[in-house]
Amino acid sequence: MTMPWVIRDLFAAANRCMDDYLRLEQIEPTCRYLWPDGTRFDAWQRLPQLIQEIERLSPPDVPAFFRFMAHTSRIYDAVSGPFLLRPFDGLRELLTPSLIRHALRIDALRSVDTAVRSFFRSPHLRQVFNRYATYNGSSPYRSPATFNLIAYIELAEGGWYVRGGMYQLAVALNRLATELGVEIRLQTPVTEVIVDHSRACGVRLADGSNLPAAAVVVNADPQYAYTHLIPDGRQEADRLARHEPSYSGVVLFLGVEGEFPQLAHHNIFFSADYPGEFQAIVHEHRLALDPTVYVAVTCRTDPEHAPPGHLNLFVLVNAPADTGQIDWAAVMPAYRDHIIAKLETMGLPGLRQAIRYSHFWTPCDLAHRYNAAFGSIYGLSSNTPFSAFARPPLRARRVRQLYFVGGGTHPGGGIPLVLLSGRAVAARIAADMPV
Repeated sequence: MTMPWVIRDLFAAANRCMDDYLRLEQIEPTCRYLWPDGTRFDAWQRLPQLIQEIERLSPPDVPAFFRFMAHTSRIYDAVSGPFLLRPFDGLRELLTPSLIRHALRIDALRSVDTAVRSFFRSPHLRQVFNRYATYNGSSPYRSPATFNLIAYIELAEGGWYVRGGMYQLAVALNRLATELGVEIRLQTPVTEVIVDHSRACGVRLADGSNLPAAAVVVNADPQYAYTHLIPDGRQEADRLARHEPSYSGVVLFLGVEGEFPQLAHHNIFFSADYPGEFQAIVHEHRLALDPTVYVAVTCRTDPEHAPPGHLNLFVLVNAPADTGQIDWAAVMPAYRDHIIAKLETMGLPGLRQAIRYSHFWTPCDLAHRYNAAFGSIYGLSSNTPFSAFARPPLRARRVRQLYFVGGGTHPGGGIPLVLLSGRAVAARIAADMPV
């Protein structure tokens, strides 16, 4: 997780200290990168170690790294105020003379890859920095170079882990909300947002009862909500369906016997053909033959997550959104074996024989489990210069007192941005409905 200050600010806004509710620990190295040619690169938040790694890999890229960080810090400064830290209801709010003047400053007119190539010589480092576009489900060859600010955020502020796992963040927020008088109803499905004269006035539950409300905040995927929850939402759902969804993923959950000391907490096993991988996923809507594989091993930081002598592996491979072109049940057993074989050839020999538990999810599973349109992890893609600014707005266009929050709306996916989304919605409701 990045941007830990977002969580601290959330608790501070409620006059609470985050440390009384949960514990954050910095992960070092932030991530370990591995290539088919045997190259390894550890990204550290601690600058001396990071520079040492860059110098070992490509000495000429040390000054390039400092230029890159200075460049991306300026992008972050230009974008964070108007985009990350304030509510907005669509691209028109951002198309101000100020933003237009800053279009070049935020590097929106060239791709992530083009910008990265202008700084770094090493093909390995280019691949490392291109990877940050995947943090919001986009291709580095199409998404605007504005998203290089993601690299700046992670490398400047570090990667963090919630002790006990991410679920402990939900536990902490539940405790905080309860202390503040919020009633949380679990196992209570909502079947409809009640709309009267173009105003949201409550929700209908699966048992047929109604809950009246002065405002309704929906944290479901906006396209799903307009299709299944909001009366007469088909027009808005169709509008969203015209936009390209972000890609999805296939996930392997593996319980493994053995230590595999070559694994850090976060690991990336790169494809030998990165452009070809995105060509397959984004343009041809098929699984990549040589995928990049992300492996998280949380028991490296949290030993209680696996029995002694064992590891818990969360394995993620990017996959096309579930548009009905792939029979996931038919292809996944073989693709699972393909992923494991790749990991074995890239430094984890004996992995297949060490597996004691195995389960997988597909984009179809993500769509059904989380009501995510097409199983997309990040909502709409950000593969055009200003598409990130054109996500579904926080405030519904056609229904008053109806708001959206979460990874499918502004400012985007990932825990910090989702929390910022909640803060922005709260500010918008307070402005719309002053007490």
